[in-house]
Amino acid sequence: MPPTLASLVHHSALKLTVRAGEDRLDVPVRWAHVSELADPVPYMEGGELLLITALKLDAEDPEAMQRYVRRLAKAGVVGLGFAVGVNYEDIPKALVDAAEEEGLPLLEVPRRTPFLAISKAVSAAIAADQYRAVTAGFAAQRELTKQALTDGPQGLLRALAAQVDGWAALYDASGAVVGAAPEWAGRRAGRLTAEVERLRERPAPASAVVGGGGGPERSGPDDRHDDRVELHSLGTGRRPRAALAVGTASALGTAERYAVHSAIALLTLTTERSRSLNAAQQRIGAAVLCMLLAGEPDHARAVAGDLYGGLLDAPFRVIVADATPASGGADGGGDPFDGLTEVVESAAARAGEAVLVVPEGDRLVALVADGGAAAQACAQYTASLESARAAGGAGPESGDEDGLVVGLSAPAGPIAAAAAYKQAEQALSVARRRGRVFVEHEQLAAGSVLPLLADDAVKAFADGLLRALHEHDATGRGDLVASLRAWLSRHGQWDAAAADLGVHRHTLRYRMRRVEEILGRSLDDPDVRMELWLALKTTSAE
Repeated sequence: MPPTLASLVHHSALKLTVRAGEDRLDVPVRWAHVSELADPVPYMEGGELLLITALKLDAEDPEAMQRYVRRLAKAGVVGLGFAVGVNYEDIPKALVDAAEEEGLPLLEVPRRTPFLAISKAVSAAIAADQYRAVTAGFAAQRELTKQALTDGPQGLLRALAAQVDGWAALYDASGAVVGAAPEWAGRRAGRLTAEVERLRERPAPASAVVGGGGGPERSGPDDRHDDRVELHSLGTGRRPRAALAVGTASALGTAERYAVHSAIALLTLTTERSRSLNAAQQRIGAAVLCMLLAGEPDHARAVAGDLYGGLLDAPFRVIVADATPASGGADGGGDPFDGLTEVVESAAARAGEAVLVVPEGDRLVALVADGGAAAQACAQYTASLESARAAGGAGPESGDEDGLVVGLSAPAGPIAAAAAYKQAEQALSVARRRGRVFVEHEQLAAGSVLPLLADDAVKAFADGLLRALHEHDATGRGDLVASLRAWLSRHGQWDAAAADLGVHRHTLRYRMRRVEEILGRSLDDPDVRMELWLALKTTSAE
């Protein structure tokens, strides 16, 4: 521990005597400073033992001494050393009374003890304390490394909690607690998810301190109700891959700080190594996906082995996400799929599900269990993103997902993987045309085909097909477009359509013959009637 006034008083070579403030000698001393200025406060940083001979002070003036001592105490000076036998044979009563009144420790320095000896003692004690801290830090680093190698992150957390005499917790990329020590710390760590989320929004490395906020939900002599928690992001990428929380009863000392920094380095190394393993797994996933889409499910299972559990044997859904610049995707430096990937993978990990995520250039393809947590997380994430866009915000992450569009297939098995992929592509295409973030393929069958007619190519076709009829009607020689619409809506029933128009059925027959003559197509052809009806619906929707 750092030197204190008490340790200096007990130093046999210094021969110091306490004249005031005896009950405050346990305060740490940051440095010993000599100053004969009447007001040395501008040169103080706090924590100093000030050494004086009262060369320029009227040490016998009570009011002057009260002002002098009060300024020192307010500046954070922890003690005053007065050398006797230089300017004064004894410490003046005015100074002793002022120190007693202010509660500032006052030490009598005998003439045979030079100020330099006190400064050397303080310096030596500080150096020894720093050496002990560094030594303890290296010992802590060795212990943390040993535990990390033998028991993984959980062993490291246990060792770290013991080193700081507190608790420690590890969070994954989604902010969920994945490990804590001691066991009760999981509850305390779970209350900090909001703070961890805010930390993840800042570029790594980042840290924050949370003071108070309630202790762990337990009772006993070790119960802490006002702990101090440090949060540190982990990872070397733009987005943190994980976070570490360390809770203690007070601020960390030098040795504890070494232990925390060592834990951060080890956990970051583990995280980066996991990313390398994930990259290798991703390459295997890409090969498995190619085999599934090529109609080779048996080969896909053989390559995957146990890597994806029962994902390839149970009904799954295919997710296809797109964020190309043409669709409004981000063309900056960030990965537009980071947020979606983290949400899907974290939800699957927490639920114990297997998930296959494969980047494909400007696209992301994922296989998730039907009805599982990963599929639900995808729907919730895209819903929040769509709400943010509607409100004019940047989305749940940093904004790289502003152009994200996602399509989800219907449930399928390994044999129908290619069909499911096409379904997801169709859903994605519809989502892009409708300005949506997320569309399920099943929604297409349950909805109407009419919204699909808003495509520019369909509008151009409709305008070209009906242009001649509109030009005919514009001359005032008939109402062929309205007549055609009424006739088609009545499924070719002459009397009913004529009644809707308020004309004779022979007049309507004449108009339909004119439609055939102008278009050069027969209304007896069902394909012609279908195209004309869709063209009319398209133009009427504008």
